[in-house]
Amino acid sequence: MHLRVLAATLAAFAVGLGAMGAHALKEQFQAQPTAREWWETASHYLLVHAAVAALLPLYARTAQWCMILGALLFSSTLYAMALGAPRWLGAITPIGGVLLMVGWLSFAWASLRPRESND
Repeated sequence: MHLRVLAATLAAFAVGLGAMGAHALKEQFQAQPTAREWWETASHYLLVHAAVAALLPLYARTAQWCMILGALLFSSTLYAMALGAPRWLGAITPIGGVLLMVGWLSFAWASLRPRESND
């Protein structure tokens, strides 16, 4: 699957999951305010990094993969905990964050290298 298609699909999911958290899970979050914060953070990070990954040029493949995988790992563990999954998943969340940072640094590195096309 083309990485931009995957990234754009993740961005659509982020919008839908954000709306779900704002409306369908409102009562659940009243009982546990931390869960709402996790959900909002997960939706924000997923949307931002999916959008960036969708817009990255082809020469930044490593950055695209890192942002997609990082956003999935980071956000999915927060979503799961917000829905009541064990809190030990929080130990996995930073791995996604590191992948996001590596993605940004890979994009910076790829931007410094000369490239053959103007994509």
